[in-house]
Parts: sequence; structure tokens; C-alpha cells
Amino acid sequence: MSTLVALARAEAVAAGFAQRTTTVRHLHVAARPLVFVPLSMAGEANAPLAALVGTDPAAPRLLVVPQPRNRDQRFRFAAELAEVLLPYLDSFRGVAEAVPVNRGKEIRHRYVDAPQVLVPNPAGIQFTRLLGRSTRFRRTDGDYPVHPSVPLLGRWLTFLADRAEHPGSCLLLAMTEALTLHWATGQSPLEDNHLAALLAWIDPPDGLTGAEAAARAEDPLTWPPAGPLTDPTFDNEVLAPLIAAYAEAGDDPGRQARAREALAEALRGQLAPTWRLMWRGLALLRDLPPGARVAQRWAEDRDAFTGFASYLDEGGHPQPRRDGAVVAAQRLHRLERALQSYAVQRAYDDPLVMADYRLTGEAFVGEVTLADPNRIDDSGRRRVLRPRIMLRTTDPVQVTPGTAVYSPDRPQQKARVVLVTPRPDGTGTDVVLELTGGLGRALTPAPGSVPEVGERVCYTTLSDGFMPPGEFPAREETPWTHGGPPTADEEAVEPTAEDALEEWE
Repeated sequence: MSTLVALARAEAVAAGFAQRTTTVRHLHVAARPLVFVPLSMAGEANAPLAALVGTDPAAPRLLVVPQPRNRDQRFRFAAELAEVLLPYLDSFRGVAEAVPVNRGKEIRHRYVDAPQVLVPNPAGIQFTRLLGRSTRFRRTDGDYPVHPSVPLLGRWLTFLADRAEHPGSCLLLAMTEALTLHWATGQSPLEDNHLAALLAWIDPPDGLTGAEAAARAEDPLTWPPAGPLTDPTFDNEVLAPLIAAYAEAGDDPGRQARAREALAEALRGQLAPTWRLMWRGLALLRDLPPGARVAQRWAEDRDAFTGFASYLDEGGHPQPRRDGAVVAAQRLHRLERALQSYAVQRAYDDPLVMADYRLTGEAFVGEVTLADPNRIDDSGRRRVLRPRIMLRTTDPVQVTPGTAVYSPDRPQQKARVVLVTPRPDGTGTDVVLELTGGLGRALTPAPGSVPEVGERVCYTTLSDGFMPPGEFPAREETPWTHGGPPTADEEAVEPTAEDALEEWE
């Protein structure tokens, strides 16, 4: 937790309402997202119980598993989920755009839009991951065949869950994480995972403070848990008798239908409040203006969606249960680079996020007091334009002469610290910077490329410039310390019967 977020939490307690921690929205919000609210049976790993799913707030589809311990019913649930999710995914594959790469020498194509799936909390993402893992290896023939849509659903769910680990990705989002990225409440981060309580702090009913509304939201009768686990009292007093009644119905169609309808009505009552909260949270996010670099990250999501769709079209195999050492290291490297880039982009887009770096001395904001925009450096073989500016700041300045700094307002420009001079009267620090890049091609700077006297500017050591990818050995050169080269069995891409087995089954 950063210093400013901790301060915002304290202010939320004092004010009685959640406090904004950003000035812009750092996530893409799709025009047509799909909301997925799952429930699973307590005490049974990856046993789907029910779900509300759909793109229309007024017309969700309810999926129910009357006997979660029955594997046939579990995969029937997966097939019904596929009836909703797969057409939704395919609906974004109609129109593609040409994207120049390699400085325009080549052209590739990507879809102009991509899906966005919303779940209530991080546990919903984990449910999605486990459901994908338990379905993507299933066979459509032989023993225990499943509907042909089930393994395809599993591959897509696995893709979405894997993409959710990518910092800044918005293909699969947990609503609680999306909201806490932009608001700080007066409760603990653990309590923020309770969607009803979180929204109570952010948007309480008239006449109530956030704390009072959150206390009421903790009543499971009014606001059942957002899943995937249900309330224990509901399990014991309502769910268990209804499941038992369905089991006792045996092969009697009439009794089975009545028992299933009663179970569906009870489960709808558990899911409907969270369904409404999801769309309420979505409306709050939509009201925030998007950050400048949100579209860039969404384009990366569209690239990932396009790439995986093409992979499946070409007959791609299910994702392996475990990555090899080299593949795992490459994935970790990509995530680390994405995390660094995401942090920089958020700071560049948002003065409140940048304020945290100002507190640590990694950034400073000041007013330009002197500027020499036409300064020429003729110490080298040729004369080059090297403007200098001096700005005065009251922020703590931890940079030293020679350090490279960057301005969010002029990201293509690089500055080098020349002098850092604390003022004798203690009113701040004077910093002299030499500018390079983003000035134009002539010895006269382009208009607006050099900050003018009186302009307030921000400079930081954070950079979102190109980072060369890491170097990794080929798979066949995996060192013995990491298991050595993969064997023939490990390199096999066709799923086997053993792949479909899970420890919880």
C-alpha cells in the first residue's frame, strides 16, 4: 500500500465515504461486456453450483447444477456456459484492421474490438481458471465424452485467466479489483473483496455514511456473498435440503422438475443481488474519464485475442498443464516487463499516481524560471541543438547530475540533470536540465517542444521506453539445474487421458 493510498484510507474513515485515488480511469470498459457471476459448492473443489451470465442487465441466463457431485451434470453446466460465452467471443471476430509493423515494412491484422468478461472478485478469476483447466482436456469421444463445445470453452477460459495475470489487461476483470484501483475505503483490503461492502463505501444510499452502509451490506440475507462460495447458513438451511429433495426425486420427471425449479429459485436469489452490484460498479467505472494510455493497453489485449483466435483456427492444442522451464521463465519475464510498463503508464496518465513518486524523490514538479531554447552545443563533431531550462521545485529532489529524466507531457523527449542547487532561503530547489529529442530536425526547436518560462512541468526517472527482451536458451538447451531438456512425453502436444485427471476428482 502506497503512502497516498494509506492517507486516502484514513481520510475515508474521517469523511465516512470512499476517496478517489486517481483522476482518470486506468482500465478499459467495453461497450458490451459479459458479466459472469459463478457459485461453487463448498467443500467440493471446482464443483460448479450455479451462475448468472449475460450481456443484458435485465436478462441474465441462470445456469444450475442440481447435483454438483455428478460429473455429467458438471460438464452439462460447462456446455450451457459455452452456449453463452462462445457466441459472445465469436461476435468480436467479424472486423479486423491492418496494423503496420517493422516501421511500415510489414502489415499484420487484428480485430477492431475484443471481449471483456467481468467477475465479482479475484476468487471468480480463480474459479474461471480451474473450470478451464478441468474442461480443456476433455475428449468428445471414448469414455465419458463431453459436448464438443466443452474443450473449446476450456481453452478460452484458460486464455482469459492467463491474460488476467498480465498487468493492465482488461479481457477478464474482477470488479472489486477494478474499483479499488480507483477508490480507497475506510475498511481493510480483505473487506474490500466483499463487493456489496465496497460499493457501500463508494456509493452509499442517501442518508447513510459509507461505514453504516457497509455494515448493512454484511447481512448475508440482504446481500449474499458475491461467490464463488455461498453463505454457510444458506448451505445448511436452504441448499442442502433442496439438493436432497432433487436426489430423492429419483427418476420421477414431475418431482425432478419441481425440485429443480425450487433449487433454481433459491440460487437465483443468491446471485441476483451480486448481478445488480456488478452493473452498478460498471456504471461507476464508466463515469470516470479514461487515461490517455488505456487505449494502447486495450490494443495489446486485442492483439492477444486475435493471436489466440488464430491459434485455435489453425488447430492449436490445449494449453499444457505445466509450462517447461524456459517457457515459464519467458512468461515471467514478460509479466515483469509489463508490470514495470503499466506502473509507468499509470503515473504518466495520472497526477495522483505520480504524486507517490514525488514523495519518494523519483519525480518532481516545478515551475520553469529560466529557458534557453536555442542553445547550441558545438563541443562535438557537429553542432546540435541542446536547450536548457531551470525549474524551481519544493518537492524532495533525489536525482543527481547526469541522471536521465523524462516528462509525461513530452514522453519522446529526454532530459539530463545538469545541476541541482538547494536555495539558500530554504524555499525549494533549482534544477537545471538539458533537453534532447523531440525538438524537431533543425537547429531551431519546434514550437512547444521546449517548456516556456512560467510553465509548470513534471520530470521523473520513470521511463516507458523500449526495453530489449531477455535472452533465454532454446528448450532443448534447458540446463540440468532446471530439469534439463524436455523428454519426448513432455514435448507431446496431443492431450492424453492422464491430462484430464485432476487431484480433486
